[in-house]
Amino acid sequence: MDAVQILRDKAKKSKSLIVLPEVGDARVREAAEIIQREHIAKILLLEKNKISKKKIKKFAKIFYELRKFKGITEEEAFNTVSDPLYYCAMMVREGEADGFVAGACYTTPSVARSAIYCLGLDKRFTTACSSFIMIVPNCLYGEKGTFVFADCGIVPDPSAETLANVAICTAEMAQEVLDLKPRVAMLSYSTKGSATGRMVIKVKEATKLVRKKAPRLIVDGELQVDSAIIPEVAKIKYPNSKLKGRANVLIFPNLEAGNIGYKLVQRLANARAIGPILQGLRHPCSDLSRGCIVDDIIDCVAVTAIRADKHLRLK
Repeated sequence: MDAVQILRDKAKKSKSLIVLPEVGDARVREAAEIIQREHIAKILLLEKNKISKKKIKKFAKIFYELRKFKGITEEEAFNTVSDPLYYCAMMVREGEADGFVAGACYTTPSVARSAIYCLGLDKRFTTACSSFIMIVPNCLYGEKGTFVFADCGIVPDPSAETLANVAICTAEMAQEVLDLKPRVAMLSYSTKGSATGRMVIKVKEATKLVRKKAPRLIVDGELQVDSAIIPEVAKIKYPNSKLKGRANVLIFPNLEAGNIGYKLVQRLANARAIGPILQGLRHPCSDLSRGCIVDDIIDCVAVTAIRADKHLRLK
């Protein structure tokens, strides 16, 4: 059984309610039909003309209290939560749904803002970030061809502390969704001092912080990607690495590298890219690429449903 089917089968056990606010998109409607037919998750297609006015008023009051420190007015709060994207995020915040998936029409910044403003940040982390589950066909590396890449969609130039938080929450996501033991590589253009520079220093500092904050996590850095994922190269470049060239979670030093990296693997290796999965928040949700296909939407819903089930179990 392939990794995608394993994810979908796992989601079926969750019974989570996931909201899709982009009902006007034909891909979303087709995905919702398949998800419901195959019982992958419970789906609510949120139609703007059927949104409860009473609920809008309720959510507007809550949203105003959340954002009034930024100078938002009550009218602006009302108008904001009238948008299906913010309305569905407020549904998740208030426990009326377990997660949401959007981005077929909305941009990544729009989806990320709605998630951060409405759901709020996990207190353990200082920022939201994102990851992709990458499933590479005919690949012996990673977890039999499965990797998690981060951050590929949210934080342009993370500090060492933020990069450490990205690594920790990505490892947690990988473990809870994929049931794998995370082996985290902090990527760089240097392997253990083979090069110097500001970015190398940042990755080294981030690696130290990860070890301090999550001492049980298997992590190493700074590493070039070949040293991180190819055992034969690791033996030559850094034989003492804890990873031994078997990393399955790859943390990129900045958004530019992460975004380019995942798209290269997706297009050149014909890999399945599931995400961006939004992380570091109080509730689960996922973004989509606006170029997504129906299967991308189904898979993001499956991942969000699995995470939502885990979230509910911890309550």
